Amino acid sequence: MPKAFLIDTTRCTACRGCQLACKEWHDLPANATKQRGSHQNPPDLNPNNYKIVRFHEHLDKQGNVVWNFFPDQCRHCVSPICVDVADMAVPGALVQDQKTGAVLVTDKAKKLSAGDIADIINACPYNIPRHDKAKGTIAKCDMCIDRLRAGMPPSCVRPCPTGAMSFGERADMLALGKKRLETVRKEHPKAFLADPDEVNVIYLLAEEAEFYHDHATFG
Repeated sequence: MPKAFLIDTTRCTACRGCQLACKEWHDLPANATKQRGSHQNPPDLNPNNYKIVRFHEHLDKQGNVVWNFFPDQCRHCVSPICVDVADMAVPGALVQDQKTGAVLVTDKAKKLSAGDIADIINACPYNIPRHDKAKGTIAKCDMCIDRLRAGMPPSCVRPCPTGAMSFGERADMLALGKKRLETVRKEHPKAFLADPDEVNVIYLLAEEAEFYHDHATFG
C-alpha cells in the first residue's frame, strides 16, 4: 500500500528539526547564507535542501500578526506529472516506487538535458524539483526510500517535537487527517486538507493557502 505524510501546520512551531534531519540524513552540504529580513533560511528549496520550513506573516481582521509555517517538500503525487514529462525525454529518469508511492530520481536523470530538466521543473504544480547543475541531475525529496526499505520512517518525521508530522499507510493518514481536521475547525473554521486525493504529502492548513505559500496547493 502507498505511504503518505500528514503535516499538521497548526502544530508546527518552525523549529526546523525536520529540515535539519533531512539535510543530515542525505549528507547535504551547507549553504552560504545572509540575513534577508526573514527567519526563513535558506530562502528557497535548492540542491542542498530537499525540505525547508517556509515562514509567512500577515495581519488578521483584528490587526494581530499571524505566523504560518509550511514545511515544504515534494508531494510525491499520486499521478506524478514529472515522471510523465521525464519519460518523454529519458524513460526511467524519474520513477514512482509502486510499493511506497515515492517519486524517485534515478541515475538515468543524468542523461537529461538542461532543457529537459527545465520542462520537468515547470511541469510540477508545486514548484519542487531543482536542477543540481554540479551533479547534472534533479534534486528533490526521495521520501527517504532507503530508510523505508529498512523499516524506518523518513528522517524528517522522527525529530518533530509537536507531532506536526505523521507518516504511515496512505489510508491511515487520510483518516487521521480527517479526524484532526474536525478538531482544528472548532478554532479555525476555514481549515482544510490540501489536495488529499492528488498527493501523498497531505497538509492540514488552518486558513486559505495564500497565507502559507504560493505553491501550497494545486492551482
